[in-house]
Parts: sequence; structure tokens; C-alpha cells
Amino acid sequence: MGGCFSKPKPVELKIEVVLPEKDRGKEELSAGGKGSPRAYQGNGTARHFHAEERLPAPHPYPGAQDCLEAAVCHIKDLENGQMREVELGWGKVLLVKDNGEFHALGHKCPHYGAPLVKGVLSRGRVRCPWHGACFNISTGDLEDFPGLDSLHKFQVKIEKEKVYVRASKQALQLQRRTKVMATCISPSAGHSSSTNVLIVGAGAAGLVCAETLRQEGFSDRIVLCTLDRHLPYDRPKLSKSLDAQLEQLALRPKEFFRAHGIEVLTEAQVVTVDVRNKKAVFKDGFKLEYSKLLLAPGSSPKTLSCKGKDVENVFTIRTPEDANRVVRLARGRNAVVVGAGFLGMEVAAYLTEKAHSVSVVELEETPFRRFLGERVGRALMKMFESNRVKFYMQTEVSELRAQDGKLKEVVLKSSKVLRADVCVVGIGAVPATGFLRQSGIGLDSRGFIPVNKMMQTNVPGVFAAGDAVTFPLAWRNNRKVNIPHWQMAHAQGTTSPAAAWGGRLSQSLSLPQANPLSCWPWVLLTGSAIQGSVAACPASPMQVVKAAHRDLPSQTSVQCPLDIPFHQPQCPTSLVPPPASLSFPFVLRDTCSAEFLTNLCSHPGRERGV
Repeated sequence: MGGCFSKPKPVELKIEVVLPEKDRGKEELSAGGKGSPRAYQGNGTARHFHAEERLPAPHPYPGAQDCLEAAVCHIKDLENGQMREVELGWGKVLLVKDNGEFHALGHKCPHYGAPLVKGVLSRGRVRCPWHGACFNISTGDLEDFPGLDSLHKFQVKIEKEKVYVRASKQALQLQRRTKVMATCISPSAGHSSSTNVLIVGAGAAGLVCAETLRQEGFSDRIVLCTLDRHLPYDRPKLSKSLDAQLEQLALRPKEFFRAHGIEVLTEAQVVTVDVRNKKAVFKDGFKLEYSKLLLAPGSSPKTLSCKGKDVENVFTIRTPEDANRVVRLARGRNAVVVGAGFLGMEVAAYLTEKAHSVSVVELEETPFRRFLGERVGRALMKMFESNRVKFYMQTEVSELRAQDGKLKEVVLKSSKVLRADVCVVGIGAVPATGFLRQSGIGLDSRGFIPVNKMMQTNVPGVFAAGDAVTFPLAWRNNRKVNIPHWQMAHAQGTTSPAAAWGGRLSQSLSLPQANPLSCWPWVLLTGSAIQGSVAACPASPMQVVKAAHRDLPSQTSVQCPLDIPFHQPQCPTSLVPPPASLSFPFVLRDTCSAEFLTNLCSHPGRERGV
């Protein structure tokens, strides 16, 4: 089976945005005499943006000289329910036939560039084959996450039984469409110490909330603050592509935030929230008043507590700099990964052809046991072992030994001593909510923020989303659960009432109560990917809908003949994947399927945020 695994191919994420834009007045974010010892830098650059700095905006409707039109097929070339990629000069188009009608869309998923023709078409929607993003074929709109952008929709006409497609050259090249957004019309000059919307955390939930507000016409001030030194980037990609550069990870370019008046405070730590006076207090003393507050602080990685825990070259992979340094230190040398969860196994997979040796240390008997079950864990373990990864199971680190202050050896409680030039720790995370403990905002015994189905906390005007929350899940009898997954963070950023402050979403967005809820675990493993989708329906038990092994031919495929209908598009998180094959690169029998499902949806680690 080792021959199946080739050198991992990092996925390059390219974001290009072309949108119309309105002029707006000066905006400024400063300390305003509120006791800040330094000037805050919005968007990581200047504190304010003048009108002359605005980007030139292309006309939203391209002229005839920018368009191509060609016959792409005969009307009988496609049956109902079929999709095909067709060439149109400057690029490819996804041609879809559904209920006798033809639709033409962008052919790549805007998230990571997956070919949508390999996805699944069902009930007027096409779902990405890699991570489950879902697009409406009539509009091209994104209706289920992950991802930020929608697809371009192209004109189709039928003449003499031939299908003609007309498309913009620019759209063919971009292969993504960002929804039109409002811009900020409330100048901050003179009111720089207050904002209408404050979002603590600039991850998936926070960014999606800000964008949804602008998409819904919200034109007041929005401020995102983050501990990070960078604008929002794709953090889950860090462990999958350790040497990716910041420009490959960025979710939006700097100009995007300027154009739409979304201010980002980088390296800005909120130390407390005064809910009575509606103020957030920062570490340096700066105070920012808000009208509405969304808390999306994410989680903090657990660290080792053993002897020598402070030696150099021990990482938890939180920033692009961390990831890049791990690759440099591991190249041709000895790497030790502590933790055989998703992060640890992804890092181990990426280092197999770069490091001299890769060792994995884990308390459990098999990798992924609580997530995927014993049989799946053992099969994956064998894959890694065939790629020179050594496992030390049912033990933990007792000491990190250094030479000249830098890591040299990892000592296990089993007395085994591992040579190590770099160590990556992936042993779980805890909600980053310590700054809220004296705020009056409710936290549970584990530090999570409980919210209701509209993502509201116990304090009026304060909402929360993302990895740090527990929310009521209908198909678990409204039990509060925590699902630390990027797709869920995207969905909650939209579902949150923070996204309804624009006015039009207040009646349509909430966590699904009678509808299914889907999440797609995904992990890059030694050049391949295993992905799955879990769905629950009020009329039937939870069922595995799809688990696909991408980029490699499956050795076995077990059909899963489900027919779960899509639900109304006004609730993005209610969409579930259509029927599909269940396949893994090893035999996946019914008992294993049940084990996979049970552990993925119901294991205690989910509630603990592990």
C-alpha cells in the first residue's frame, strides 16, 4: 500500500477579488486619548484610508469586447443530472443539465480549486468533491461552507439544438465571484474610540460575520481585532502545507479590507470586556466602545508540562512563521510529533519526505481512535508506517533535553529516548476565553461560551461563534455541543445575529433545528486526502453520507444509497450532501462505518473541544 503515496502536493490558495466600490469619507482608528500608549494600525498598515487611496473599480457589467460566445455541445450530449467541463477560449466552464435546463458556471470551487465536475449534482445544487462547499446552479451562490466566494454564472442559449455559452473573459480567468458588498459610510473621525460592531477574533467565524454584514447592506463601522500579526489567513492549512507563504494563506488581500471598510486591529489583545458600559479593554489600556459584540476568539493549543518544556525548537503550529520554521529545522534531521490527532498526523505526513526521521508519540493505542474508531485508526497507522513514520503509542513525554538551549532529545515515560531536532506538539486545545472570566458573560465549566440557536450569549447584544462556543444541536435533543471545525465556524459566522444587524437576515438565519446539520472532517495524509460527511435527519437515524478518498483510486467502494433532500437555501447550514459512494483505501465494512459515525458525531472529545 506504500506505493500509493506520492510526495504531498501543497495546495496554493490564490485570492483575486474584482468588485464595484463606492467612494467614502475618511476613516480613522486612533487611541483618541483613551490611554493607549501606541497607535493602533488598522488592516496592519495605516490607521486611516483617504479617498485617493481607493482602488479603481471595474464596471460590473462587462462590454461586448470582454465577452466570448461559442457553441459548446449538442443538447443531446448531456442527460439530466449530468455535468461536463467545456472549453470557452479563455478558460473552462462547468456545463450542467438539470430538469431539462442548461446552466453554465465556474468550473472550480473557489475554496481550494477542486474540479466541480467531480462533485455531486443534486436538486439544483452542486457540491464540491473535496470539502463539501455547495453552490446553487441557478445563481452560482455559495450555500454551504467552507469558503468565502461564489461561482460566476454565465449566459446560456439554445439555437438549432446547440448549446451556446456567453462569458466574460475576466470571469473565466478569476473562477470566483465575491458578492457585492456595502462599504462604510460612517466616518470614524472624532469617534475613533467607538464602533458599531466589534468582532473579537479574525478567524473564519469573525471574517464571515463581517463580510455577511457588508453583503446585507450594513454600512456602519466594523472592527475586527486579532492577536495575530497578520490579516485573516487560512490557519487549518498550516499543518497541511507547512512551507506555505503568507500570500498563499491569506483569505483576503489587504485591499479588500480597505475597499469595504472592514478595519482589522492586528496584535491587539482584549484583556477584559465591560458589558455594562459596552467597552472592550485592550492589553495596552486602549478602550473601544461597541454597540454589538461578536466573540470569536477560537482556541489556544495545549502545551507540554514536562521537564524542559521551555527549550527551543518546540512548536504548536499557530502561525505561518511557526510552520515555516518547523520545515526548515526538520529538513534532513529528526522530527518528533507529540499527538496523533488531525494536526499531528498532518504534520507527520508532510515531513515524511523532508525529515531524516519522523516519530509520533501518542497516549492512545491507535491514531484517531476517538474520531474514526479502532479499525480505521489501525489502517491509517499502517499507511504511515509504510512511509517511514515510527509510532510510540500508549506513552507520553516525560522530558525534553536540550543542548546549547536547543532541543536534542525527547524522553518518553516508557524510558525510550528519541533523537529530536524539532518537536511539534498537537495534543488538543482549550477555548481562548480566559479574558471573559470576570466579564459577566457566561462560561461553562470547561471555558466554552454557551449560546442559544441564534448564537446569543447570556448578555444582550453579545454573541459568540466558532471553536469557543457550545450551541444547541437539535438532533441531539438540543444538547449543547462544541464542534471545532472550520466549516462550522464559517456557518456560525453567517448564522450569528451579528450577520442580521444589516436588517434583512434577522428572520431567516439561525442554527438549524428541524433540518440536518453537516460537517466535513478532512485531513491531508501522505499526499492523499480522506474526507467524510456526516448528516442527521429528523426522520431517520444519523447516517454516513459520503467518505471519499481523493486523488487515488479506491480499492473498494461501498455504495450508500441515501436520498436525503436539500432544504431551503435561506439556511445555509441546513444543506446536506446528496447520495454518494462510501469509499476508503481499505475495506470499510458496515461495522466500521457505524464505528466511524458513532465516534465522529458522538465521542466525548467533541464536547471537550479536543
